[in-house]
Amino acid sequence: MSTVNYNLSPLTGKTILVTRSVGQSHQFSDRLTSAGANVIEMPALEIGPPSSWSALDQAILHLSTFNWLILTSSNGVEYFFERLEKSGQDKNALSGVKIAVVGEKTAQSLQKQNIQADFIPPNFVADSLVENFPESLTGKKILFPRVESGGREVLVKELTAKGAEVIEVPAYESCCPQGIPPAAEYALVNNTVDIITFASSKTVLFFSQLTAHIFTYNPENLARVCIASIGPQTSKTCQSVFGRVDIEAEEYTLEGLTNAIIKFSNNQ
Repeated sequence: MSTVNYNLSPLTGKTILVTRSVGQSHQFSDRLTSAGANVIEMPALEIGPPSSWSALDQAILHLSTFNWLILTSSNGVEYFFERLEKSGQDKNALSGVKIAVVGEKTAQSLQKQNIQADFIPPNFVADSLVENFPESLTGKKILFPRVESGGREVLVKELTAKGAEVIEVPAYESCCPQGIPPAAEYALVNNTVDIITFASSKTVLFFSQLTAHIFTYNPENLARVCIASIGPQTSKTCQSVFGRVDIEAEEYTLEGLTNAIIKFSNNQ
């Protein structure tokens, strides 16, 4: 996919609200700012530990019994390797385990651990992983560290349908923040936001909760804002919550979302 020349500042004059979690929004915000946008960060997601580490810790103790480790998010990578280290082990414990990842950012997070994935599906979505899995799944034992609540079940169902034994363990939890930063609330109330970006279904749902007091009585404020989604699953949630999606990334990455926003803005 061709990239956009940010030197042209194609987003000058646009105010864009970024809803990614604290600590994960800066790279995306920097991309948008480099393209000329005024960026306001409103984290609609908080990432933290699961309610218990027990299941993950037990799985780590028995890593040698697994054929594959599947990681579908940067959070999953970070928390898995944090617990691996706390167990007194290192990446050598994975020497007999193949690793599959979903998404470019997930692969990059794994590379920071000096590990290359054995399999990355051609499309940056979980459905593509099963469709393109490099070997028969029959009889394979798979470890899947994942978000504790609210994750999609389709991946586990499809892997199981292909004959795999999938062990799901909570590696982290994502929840709704307690409130909205004042700058974000001011911008939403005063109609100065042009585009709102969403990189996951949970950010859509939590954004809706956090802003109900703003938009319930002033739905026209939201109607004039463009809704930008990183990919098809997030778009489905946007359609369900907002009744529309104005922008969807062709490549399901933050760079792809940035390019889609620029393309949309250039066509206005």
